[in-house]
Amino acid sequence: MTKPATPPHLLTLILLTGFSPLSLNMFMPSLANIANDLATDYAMVSLAVSASLAVTAVIQLVIGPLSDRIGRRPVLLVAVFIFACASAGCVLAQDIETFLFFRVFQGGMTAGYTLSMAIVRDTRTEREAVSLIGYIGMSMAIAPMLGPMLGGLLDTAFGWRAIFVFYTVSGFILFALCWIDLGETRPDTSPGTDAPPLKAGALLSEPLFWAFSLCGAFSVGAFYIFLTGAPLVALSQFGVTTAELGVYIGTITVGFMVGGFLSGRYGARYELTTMMLAGRIVACSGLAAGLVLLTLGVQSPALFFASTVFVGLGNGITMPGSSTGAMSVRPDLSGSAAGISGALIVAGGAVLTALTGVIVPEVDGGATLLGLMLASSGAGLCLALWAARLRRVQQA
Repeated sequence: MTKPATPPHLLTLILLTGFSPLSLNMFMPSLANIANDLATDYAMVSLAVSASLAVTAVIQLVIGPLSDRIGRRPVLLVAVFIFACASAGCVLAQDIETFLFFRVFQGGMTAGYTLSMAIVRDTRTEREAVSLIGYIGMSMAIAPMLGPMLGGLLDTAFGWRAIFVFYTVSGFILFALCWIDLGETRPDTSPGTDAPPLKAGALLSEPLFWAFSLCGAFSVGAFYIFLTGAPLVALSQFGVTTAELGVYIGTITVGFMVGGFLSGRYGARYELTTMMLAGRIVACSGLAAGLVLLTLGVQSPALFFASTVFVGLGNGITMPGSSTGAMSVRPDLSGSAAGISGALIVAGGAVLTALTGVIVPEVDGGATLLGLMLASSGAGLCLALWAARLRRVQQA
């Protein structure tokens, strides 16, 4: 497979990264219409979301080590091609079983995010990677906001299958772009050394890798907790309308965009653990302030959601550093590190989402929700401190 002589341009990485969440949430407004058209119930169609998340975690565990063995380019090309073909299968599906079968294979698009992170680390110094990942991460915030809007418009105008036509066409265009622009960036391995997949297990014995990866998992975990509990709290405790709820929930994403911009602007100037700690302090401070106000009886939805914005802001500052750090523990295994870290985030999110649904009460659950978010963000802060300590020992 002939490869270009240069690494991919920034636009290619942004599109690969942004299309990963877009492939998950763009069709969500159409779930009810899909159920009606395919003569099934909503619970069955919702498997298109939950099953995709489960497959995403597994795929990340596979594609990372595989890219360390055979290269980023072939793995990404195959993953994007499978996504495009699976999207076409969803367009043609006439029953729910066929639709779900092809929907599962769409999960391969997660390679776009995971391997883009590895490519950045392959081609940049550690601090430069933090800065670039911060900017790229902003696309991860924009895509979830625009995806459901675009999907809703396509469904209203042409029906739900139009969304998967969009996936199909975009997938093949992205495949062509990657074929032309995506150069191989995997570091060369010396002949006679063990294949990267056989060495990937070495990551799991590195305390520093766990410190970076779990910091990211708990940081994003606070966001998953928010998504699960915020609608219940907003409606039952604060009595906001669904239109207001949409705006309030969107504020945390705006915070993430701002945090990503700050990482892009300042990430190259500071030690990555410094950026991680700054993000965790921002997130914990905002949540603690909101919890204090709520405990004192301040029942204001604006102030409640203002405190949760700091989670998005803090995550935007923390995540580039934690991702880069995990991939820097063993630079020759950056693909494996990106895959395992991504799988930990998805798996952690699934666990914390389930716990939130059980713990947050249906009445006056605001304090409980903020407490859970603070606990997850606080765990991330402890792990960031651990990472900073391990780095100091390592450098000494």
